Order: sequence, then structure tokens, then C-alpha cells
Amino acid sequence: MSDLRDAAMSAKAWPFEEARRVLKRYEKAPPEKGYVLFETGYGPSGLPHIGTFGEVARTTMIRRAFQLISDIPTRLICFSDDMDGMRKVPENVPNPRQLDEHLQKPLTSVPDPFGTHDSFGAHNNAMLRRFLDTFGFEYEFISATEFYASGKFDEILLRCAERYDDLMAIMLKSLRDERQQTYSIFLPIHPETGRVLYVPIKNVDAVKGEITFDDETGREWTLPVTGGRVKLQWKPDFGARWAALGVDFEMYGKDHSTNTPIYDGICRALGEKAPEHFTYELFLDDSGQKISKSKGNGLSIDEWLKYASTESLSYFMYLKPKTAKRLWWDVIPKAVDEYHQQLRAYETQDAAARVNNPVWHIHGGDVPESRMVVSFAMLLNIASVSHAEDKDTLWGFIRRYAPDASPETHGDLDQAAGFAVAYYQDFVKPGKVFRAADEKEAAAMRDLVERLRAYDGPVEDEALQTIVFAVGKEHGFEPLRDWFKALYEVLLGASQGPRFGGFIALYGVDETIALIEQALAGDLV
Repeated sequence: MSDLRDAAMSAKAWPFEEARRVLKRYEKAPPEKGYVLFETGYGPSGLPHIGTFGEVARTTMIRRAFQLISDIPTRLICFSDDMDGMRKVPENVPNPRQLDEHLQKPLTSVPDPFGTHDSFGAHNNAMLRRFLDTFGFEYEFISATEFYASGKFDEILLRCAERYDDLMAIMLKSLRDERQQTYSIFLPIHPETGRVLYVPIKNVDAVKGEITFDDETGREWTLPVTGGRVKLQWKPDFGARWAALGVDFEMYGKDHSTNTPIYDGICRALGEKAPEHFTYELFLDDSGQKISKSKGNGLSIDEWLKYASTESLSYFMYLKPKTAKRLWWDVIPKAVDEYHQQLRAYETQDAAARVNNPVWHIHGGDVPESRMVVSFAMLLNIASVSHAEDKDTLWGFIRRYAPDASPETHGDLDQAAGFAVAYYQDFVKPGKVFRAADEKEAAAMRDLVERLRAYDGPVEDEALQTIVFAVGKEHGFEPLRDWFKALYEVLLGASQGPRFGGFIALYGVDETIALIEQALAGDLV
């Protein structure tokens, strides 16, 4: 452990860089509250999406890095802004028009369109917690509704009333003239309609902790700012929450980055130290658009987990968080195989290399052994040529290629075989487009068949790759990748594919010969 800690103090992996910034906050004295607090925020206006998971996963990676370099206790809070008014009805819920009458009510006061929870906010909170629990995150969940209503936020809300002018000054600088005329950091909850009101505040009584306003009908009301009767606008709420909880670290997406001075200013105006920040780039869907909770575009967590392991998703989240990444179906196989490459590398690495390896951050140092003797990409190709309907079909090939492997001893491979069949059925099979070989390609493939028939050496990747390589060279393919592209398009119905020697070794020499003959006979087109 000491070797890892020493290595971590100079590691270039981004979680350690962030952890060292957090630790620097307490280089003179430990935190008075007795722990370092990491926080992630969630706006439950729609179903939780994969970006929400990414925020918790990445924060957890930084927390783990901090725990290696420091003995100060830590906490991670997942805070749900479920008291926000529902500004629009999400498109991806049952009977959305039934929710129209509940616009502007707090999400925890909107009926659950799914009929499973007390409110839409409670439903989405439960979805989030189920997703996070799937990945084994250690976190504490806080509902904004409960935080306000229970009085836990009262001290800071009263301080907001006392320092109202200072907080308003911070906010008004960021607003257009027209918006300035009606803006207030306080949003009253109407005592009769239950709606979150965006109305001018006529008076703030700092001594009594009350606000006075007229509702949309012109009726005057006076409400205490405490007890959940009033909430803060979302930008002041951000900074006030940091002040109330003593947050030390929070990350958020690039779309929040311009608000950082506002959040920090609110927190400091309330007499507390602003936390450290980390701004990450956003995820994009297949057309390059930002993924959205309300639109439901991009991949969901459940969708990823239908085709790959939780660890592969964590690996994807680790990579280049400050770079916008396309999050679509075709990134899954690459993430799976790269994750296992890193697992294999970890076994032979020293401490300095291990703390920079993504798998240390995914597993918190308790890194498992990879038993994936066949890559996920190769499993997909075998599923494709064998028209696999279940993973037992793939195991027929795997056992011949790796006789010592079994579902019992190679659990990750067994899991991946099931995922590969599902991925093949949903994405590879519908998109397969075979073509006939041209004259040059057909001659080379007939030559490959004859050489494979005559081959009596070991059925190993390298030896078979050498044969395939030699055929391409002797038949004048330049560049040589055109030869492999032809094999993929003619035999597999795809423009890309596996290292072909490895494919032959796994699929079988006789089976590959038969596949080529089928293609040359026109049976695959």
C-alpha cells in the first residue's frame, strides 16, 4: 500500500490530480466536520441517463484516489433536485398529456405516470438509486424535498434572507435587464395550488425570515422561507447547498461551466468555502447531439448492460472525461476489449503503472484477473458466421480453441458470450451486407482454401495469420488491408473484422474452408 500511495502522489491519472487538489484544501488542518465531502447532483426532470451514472462513477474514482493518498474520512452524497418545478412534460413517459395539468409543481408533487411510486420525482429517484446500486457505489442519497421540508436547510435559508442584497447582486450581474426586473433568488411554493411561482418578491424580512409577494391573480401572500414553503432558484440553490453541507468537491458538465463563478460567489457570500470543481465534456448521440434526459436519446444504462458488463461502462467513463465522446452502440465492443487488455496489463505492472491504469480506478485497487481468452470482437464474429441463437453455440467453438476454458472457470468469458449473442442479434445481424468477390479476390480466396487444406501445423493464431498474410502479398494486394477488407466483406458481411488468423483458429480450419467455398459459390450474397 505504501508503494501505491507514494506512486499516487505523482500519478498523472486525472482522478489523482483531482484528489491532490482536494487534499490541498486541508494541508494546514483537517476538516472541522471530520470528513471530506464529495457530492453529485441530479435533476430528476426525466429518467436518469447514462451521463448521470458517469458523474457518480467519475466522482467515485476521485474519492477512491483520495482515500489512497489521505487518511481523512470521506462521504459521497447524491443530491436530487426533486423540488424543482416540472417545466415541461418528458416525451418518454406513458400518457404524457395527463401530466400537463401538473406543470410547475415540484417533481415530488407530480403523479407518477408509471404508477409505481408516490410521485414522478420519487419514481425517478428510485430509478437512479437502482442504477447506482447495480454498480455497487457507496453513497448517501438526499432528496431536496426532504432537505427543505425537514428543516435541514433552514439555517442557510435564513442566512439567504439576511444576505439577500448580496446574493441578488451576484445574480443580477448575470441577467438581462428585462429578467432583472422580476428576478428573486426565492421561489415561493403557492399554498393553494402547490406550484413553484416565478414572481417578483415585494419584501424580504430578514428578522422574521419571511418573504411577501403577489401571486398570478394579484393576491398578496407572506411565507416563511423555512420548512419547505420556499425554494431557491437553481443557481443560488447550487451554491447554498454547498454552504449548507460543506461540500469539498463537485463535478458537472461543460454546460454548467459558465455558472461556476455564480455558484462559488453564492457559497462564499453565505460565509463558506467553495468546493473544488471538475468540468467534464458532454456525451453525444449517434448524430453528434448532446444526450438529454427528456428526449431519451443516447444509450441508457440498462441498454448498455444488455450488451456488456458494468465494468466496461465504467472503463468508458474513465477515458478522457474532458473530451466530448460519442455514446452509441458501436462503442461497446471496443470498451469491453480495451478493459480486458488493461486487466491483463495490470498483472505485470509496477506500482507507478498500476495507479495510472484505468482498472485500478474502476475497482479501487482490488483488480480481478481477466479470463477473456477470446476477445469480444471475435465472439461477435463467431456469433455472426455461426448465426448463434445462444451462448452455448459460441462455447462449442471456445472449447475447441481453449480446451481448459469453461463457463465455471471463465465467468467473464461466459458472460461476454451471452452479451455477444444479444449484440449480434440486435445490431450485427440486421446490418450484414455481403458482396461477391471480384476475380482477383476470388483467386486469392481459392488459394487460401488450398493452403488451409494442406496445412497440418498447430491451429494457432500466428501460424494461420502468416498463411493469410502470405496469400494477400502473393496476389498483389496493395495496401494489404484491402485483402483483409475483402475477406471481411465477402465472408462476414462487414467492412471491418478480426485478426483473421485468430478467427480461423477459433472458428476452425475446416469451417473456414467451408465458409469461403459458400461465399465463392454465391450462397452468402
